[in-house]
Parts: sequence; C-alpha cells; structure tokens
Amino acid sequence: MAETMQAAFLPGNSTVLRKTVPVPDPGHGEVLLRMKASTICGSDIRCIYHEHLGKGPEGYQGVIAGHEPAGLIVRTGPGCRRFKEGDRVAVYHISGCGVCNDCRRGYMISCTSARYRRAYGWQRDGGMADYLLAEEKDLIALPDELSYADGAQVACGFGTVYEGLAKIGVSGADTVLITGLGPVGLATGALCRKLGAEKIIGIDVIEERLKLAAGLGLCDAVLPAGPDNVAQVRELTGGRGVERAVDCSANSAARVTAIRATRKWGRIVFLGEGGAIEFEPSPDIIHDQKTIYGS
Repeated sequence: MAETMQAAFLPGNSTVLRKTVPVPDPGHGEVLLRMKASTICGSDIRCIYHEHLGKGPEGYQGVIAGHEPAGLIVRTGPGCRRFKEGDRVAVYHISGCGVCNDCRRGYMISCTSARYRRAYGWQRDGGMADYLLAEEKDLIALPDELSYADGAQVACGFGTVYEGLAKIGVSGADTVLITGLGPVGLATGALCRKLGAEKIIGIDVIEERLKLAAGLGLCDAVLPAGPDNVAQVRELTGGRGVERAVDCSANSAARVTAIRATRKWGRIVFLGEGGAIEFEPSPDIIHDQKTIYGS
C-alpha cells in the first residue's frame, strides 16, 4: 500500500484544493477504508464550498472534505469487534462520543460532547480521498445488492429522509406532499413509494426536476411552484389536503404551502436546512390540530 494519497480540501473560495497527504494508520477501534464512492451534500455547497459559513457542528476545520462515504475495509486496528478486512461499508456521517444520552439512544448527530462529536468532512477527515480512517462504531454494512454509490447516498441523504418519515409515519392510508424535488426530495419520493403511500405529489420551481420525479415514478402528480399550489393540492385530494407533507426546499413559501396544504390532524416534517418561515399559528396549526416536526 502506498504511503501517501490524494485528498480534496475546500478553502472556501468556490474552488477545490488537491493535496498529497499521508495514508493514515488505524488505531484502536478504527478501520482504514479504500474509498469507492463519496457523494456531495447540499450542506457542503451551502456552508463550505463558496464560503466557510458554518459554526459549531457545521464549522469546517480544514479537513479532507466529504461526509457521504462508502468503501472497502483494507486494514483494521486492534479492538475491532464486528467488521474485518474485505467488508463493504457505508459510513454514518457523524461520529459521536458514544456515551452521552443522545449517543446511547442512537442519535449520534445530537451528541452533546463538544470534544468528541466530529462530523466526517467537517471536523475530521472525510471521504474525498483515496483512503478514509473511520471508527468501527460509525460503519454500516453495505449489502451486496447495493453499489458503493448507493451506500454513499444512503449514508446521509436517504438516512435523513427516513428518520423524518419515521417521525410522521407514512402508510397506504396517506397522500404525501413533497416540496422541493432535489436529491433529498427525490429520496423522499422513493421511500414514500416503498412505504406504500397512496398518492405522492411533488412541487418544485425547476421543470427538469418535475420531469425527473414523474419519469422515475416517484410522484403521481407534479406541480410547478406558485401561489396556487395549496388550491391545486386540495383539488388533487378531494378538497381535504394531504395527510403528510415533507419540506425539502428550505424555501419560505414552500414551507407555508406544506403546512396549509395539509389536512386537519395532519403531520408535516421540515428536512430542508436554512431559510425562514412566517405563518399564522392559529389557523395554520392550532385550529386544525396539525403537528410540525423537525428532522
């Protein structure tokens, strides 16, 4: 194995810097992965690529970029209990302390340790390199049915969506509205389809995304974003509105649409990062007994 490797860093001026760095050695409870796929997340663009905007958990500390990695284990350190050389894995993008209340509940993303909570590609070296040093506890076995590219997308994008859908619950009794049909919105459509949603409606401002969602069979109906979206959604649902709504856009108008197009006793989850929203709590939420989740 070579002693050095190529790695990508994001200096924050809309460029990518490639450097030659040493190949790391795995320590106790760590593995070395030969990288096979590492996808780009919207948060990489939003908070790092153009300008270093993030703070705290989103603070980029000049490490190798990439928090959506999948690869092949080529070396293990002492103390590994489950995985071995030759295993195919995806890497969960947040490495928590493992002992705080949130980590023990399985929510490493909410780890409360300022010292030990580190995100791959943000506070510790990520997947945009020939090799990645990862902690065994952060690994997810990659089934043979899934490619490495599949695993990289599952690591952050699909996982984020799945948790949000688990909070609101989606079944064959539900019509689902998705506002924003980028990668996360398309993942939402795919998972809602597998969960048996009765009907899936998608909204976006970009025509190509609408065509893609419809062409892939991820949405039963697609609507260009506009001021009439709430009325259009109600027309598609017999005047009732949807049982579940998922905002993947972080757009203020889209978030309001998600709330107002949801029927009484419905549930809404916000997945899109950033942005703002202004709505009227009494008519929009309280009187119709709606629930908004963040995930």
